[in-house]
Amino acid sequence: MPRTAVGLFRNRSVVDEVVHEIESIGFPRNDVRTLGEPLDFGVTGVMSIPRIDFEVDLFRELTKMGAAKTAVQAYVEGLRKGGVLVFATGPDEQVDEAAEIMNRHGAVETEEDQGLEPHFHAAVREAATPFHNSPVQVGRTRNSAGGASLFVW
Repeated sequence: MPRTAVGLFRNRSVVDEVVHEIESIGFPRNDVRTLGEPLDFGVTGVMSIPRIDFEVDLFRELTKMGAAKTAVQAYVEGLRKGGVLVFATGPDEQVDEAAEIMNRHGAVETEEDQGLEPHFHAAVREAATPFHNSPVQVGRTRNSAGGASLFVW
């Protein structure tokens, strides 16, 4: 199952450095992605409202990864305010290391920052859902060392 570290950054200038550091630990470029709110929303159809389409698509993808609704809302709000999301998908050890890199560079603690969920330091939280009657769990695990979140999907 894929595992992904996700970090929200307020400061766009650190994102390139974060990506470079993550790639330097062995992540292929295709497995490290960044996402900011588009500067220009192109209209894709008659019934299209580009900003809403973007946010709905992001909501859908993050939820599919296991993000709770409150976390997704915090990510979307962070992007609206000019933030950037960084995603790193890979093996367990590399994803943990990518999360540490994100935290070292100031990944935003979205739940605490937005006041949407209580944040308990040194606690690990899981939103686990069984996957096809398998003992393997999918969902979100909280990295207590900073703002990066880990998802298994």
